[in-house]
Amino acid sequence: MKTENIQEKVVVITGASSGLGEATARLLSEEGATVVLAARRADRIEALAAELNGGGGKALAVATDVADRQQVKDLVDKAVETYGRIDVMLNNAGLMPLAPLEKLKVDEWDQMIDVNLKGVLYGIAAALPHMKEQKSGHIINVSSVYGHKLGPAATVYCATKFAVRALSEGLRQEVKPYNIRTTVISPGAVASELLEHISEKDIQAATAKFVNQIAVPAATFARMVAFAINEPADVDVNEILFRPTAQPI
Repeated sequence: MKTENIQEKVVVITGASSGLGEATARLLSEEGATVVLAARRADRIEALAAELNGGGGKALAVATDVADRQQVKDLVDKAVETYGRIDVMLNNAGLMPLAPLEKLKVDEWDQMIDVNLKGVLYGIAAALPHMKEQKSGHIINVSSVYGHKLGPAATVYCATKFAVRALSEGLRQEVKPYNIRTTVISPGAVASELLEHISEKDIQAATAKFVNQIAVPAATFARMVAFAINEPADVDVNEILFRPTAQPI
């Protein structure tokens, strides 16, 4: 597809140190976007930024913990200060430490709420003032197939991802006066580091066995992001749900 609507857009990507975020940064950079890479692992995003810049792209790495509102604000402000605007905010960072509720892994519940939900809200809070002033912009939030259905041992994770879909629809309705587009993307089984967050080893092993048999590459997600961004300004791709063809649930 022609991707002229991606060229020269300034795209902020959280969770850019691996998996879906890294793949998206690579694809959008190839298509001519300026990418601002955010993650806690500074060495990873700095290496990626150096690689993209060395290949003729434009990339900036900003170490960021999305659970810290000020850090997310500083991230977006740095993007605008450096490049003059923000065209796309991709709220991608996420955690999935699956466990039954009866295990009472409250610290993990808090982590998921802080990263998967509050991290998205902080991204919106940071980007929205700039996009309102510009009268343009695109906020992309990442939910999951688990934002559409429940699974055993995934109750809190599902709750955060259902919430991301709800707040994305509310955002969509509220930002119409400012010419801002919104998209929520719900991936199925995609190859990433997400399973590494599961502390229950039996659940991790069973989930990995299922996912590894059917998972599609992270580049699949990147193409979904690129599709939504590349549509003309008068087209608002509000929701994308995708799974591997072989995924039954």
